[in-house]
Amino acid sequence: MRRASTLASSVLSRTLATAHGGVGVGVGVATSTAVHHNQRLLQVALYGSSSSSGGSYTRWWSKSPARVLSLGVAGALISVAAAQEVHAKEPPPPELVPKDVVLYQYEACPFCNKVKAFLDYYDIPYKVVEVNPISKKEIKWSDYQKVPILMVDGEQLIDSSVIIDKLGGKIHSDKRADSKSDNDEEKKWRGWVDNHLVHILSPNIYRNTSEALESFDYITSNGNFSFTEKITVKYAGAAAMYFVSKKLKKKYNITDERAALYEAAETWVDGLNGRDFLGGSKPNLADLAVYGVLRPIRYLRSGKDMVEHTRIGDWYTRMENAVGESSRIKA
Repeated sequence: MRRASTLASSVLSRTLATAHGGVGVGVGVATSTAVHHNQRLLQVALYGSSSSSGGSYTRWWSKSPARVLSLGVAGALISVAAAQEVHAKEPPPPELVPKDVVLYQYEACPFCNKVKAFLDYYDIPYKVVEVNPISKKEIKWSDYQKVPILMVDGEQLIDSSVIIDKLGGKIHSDKRADSKSDNDEEKKWRGWVDNHLVHILSPNIYRNTSEALESFDYITSNGNFSFTEKITVKYAGAAAMYFVSKKLKKKYNITDERAALYEAAETWVDGLNGRDFLGGSKPNLADLAVYGVLRPIRYLRSGKDMVEHTRIGDWYTRMENAVGESSRIKA
């Protein structure tokens, strides 16, 4: 039994290797013995993204079907046009779109999801290489052993916020004529995402054993793990992160996980100040950062609670519609 425990601890420590894009949300753990207090924090993408969109239809009855049909079609076209005007994607000019974009990621990584939100919104086609967090064989070629890594026409970009800034500069070389106050506001909220919002998430998704298992079930189902790794990581990881989440609460002075999450959501909505997006009629980089980081938890218990108990749901739905379908190139 002790040998099995040691093996699980070893595998877990390797699995919870650093995932980076600012400061990792799935903040890592010391070994299962918890004896070495000065162990480095091991970071990993500890939850995955899930997105859904819904629709509805209305059935009409009328004595003049043709007339109703024409009015219905016209109305639908007007509605679609209005929606596109406000929530349309913003693809860059074809000549500025990179020809070869490859994202090395963990499917469950919040910072990888932040990069994907940017790529999807700007309709930049990209390929994905899922990295095994234990062996990391897919990124052995790089000196940078963290994710996300984005290769853009042969150039390596690292750190999610830096990736977005550099890629944004490439596709908006003659744009971004926003006012200084708009840029300052956007910068402030992007910093808030990396330095505050992300630290609230782990204590929420590992708040109790059932939520920890829910999170690791998604991680192991969507990550690049062998069968043996899936079993070991799911149960050993869920147990370890349950206890680690308690340490994170103390580190970031969180007394009530859900209350902190709800407060962060309400703080963001207050920051919108009645606007559809922080960017006004369309998302800016801060909108995409908040959406990207929250997307992995949205359909976990914590994310459902957040939407149910705060005002963030309407904004999140607008963001889902604005970002739209993924521009990922299927293998």
